[in-house]
Amino acid sequence: MSPSAACIKLVQRFEGCARILPDKRVKAYPDPATGGDPWTIGWGTTGADVKPGVIWTQQQCDARLAGDVARFAAQISAAIGKAPTTQDQFDALVCFAYNVGIGNLKASTLLKLHQAGDHDAAQAQFARWNKAAGKVMAGLTKRRAAEAALYGS
Repeated sequence: MSPSAACIKLVQRFEGCARILPDKRVKAYPDPATGGDPWTIGWGTTGADVKPGVIWTQQQCDARLAGDVARFAAQISAAIGKAPTTQDQFDALVCFAYNVGIGNLKASTLLKLHQAGDHDAAQAQFARWNKAAGKVMAGLTKRRAAEAALYGS
């Protein structure tokens, strides 16, 4: 499966493209929960190439988002295997994994329930993933509610 436009919009809605400089370039910033690693830039991009002082253009941010979402989509397709999955469920799982990482999704009860076809129970699992650095985060609570709503639509 491939992510839809709704998936990209959901990721953009919750990731935001923060730290836009007066010249419209975008500056890397520390993780809000830790105040350090992982450093982030653009639409929630992290990685070895994202560190203090890195500055990208909006085009670089948008291109990285497209590539990262495609990469997550491929990994999620492999992870869900042959489990029946709607487009909305797939999009919600891509958005979720974009935020928590593919390893966390693969190890999650959410994925196991999805694979088993228990979509109601899987949908309820999103709410459990609302913490960063052990603290409940209002933004993550809202994001998980939106992902769960998309998953269940």
